[in-house]
Amino acid sequence: MSKYLIAALAVSTAALAAPAMAQDADKTFNGAHVEALGGWDRVQGEGQHDDGVLYGAGAGYDVRRGNAVFGIEGEVSDSTQKQNVGALTEHASRDLYVGGRAGVVVGGNNLLYAKAGYTNARYTVSGTDTGVDLAHGNLNGARVGAGIEHQLSNNMFVKAEYRYSNYEKGVSRNQVVGGVGIRF
Repeated sequence: MSKYLIAALAVSTAALAAPAMAQDADKTFNGAHVEALGGWDRVQGEGQHDDGVLYGAGAGYDVRRGNAVFGIEGEVSDSTQKQNVGALTEHASRDLYVGGRAGVVVGGNNLLYAKAGYTNARYTVSGTDTGVDLAHGNLNGARVGAGIEHQLSNNMFVKAEYRYSNYEKGVSRNQVVGGVGIRF
């Protein structure tokens, strides 16, 4: 009798595993993810611009239907960008973003996408000889961008994207960002 029980368990396990394997294959660009980000950051304001290095982390959730992918995402980043204008130093630092993205899967392992959402950046102007903040605050804005994400394995990916943010008071930002992430 134990032979039949073992055979029945083996057949049952195989039958249950087949749908699970099919779901794993469909997990590409589907579900929750977290990522580390880094790249180039150019802040422009009052006819001036300066470059820095952007670094941060993001998280989101994507839903895949056929070759179409729709998702929501959030991000926290900072920048080394600093610009001296006469006796003043301008610095754009912490940046918060929340938005959505939509894309299409190309070649099975690549996602081409566009994104849009709300962004809020901290912006400070200080006196270089006194070190005192003369003006600081948070600037609200909108971000748009486009990118490509490449699935390395069932749960790891890399990505590259360009994005443009337009804030109040004539401040804008251009960024080229790379990322590496894990999908759950």
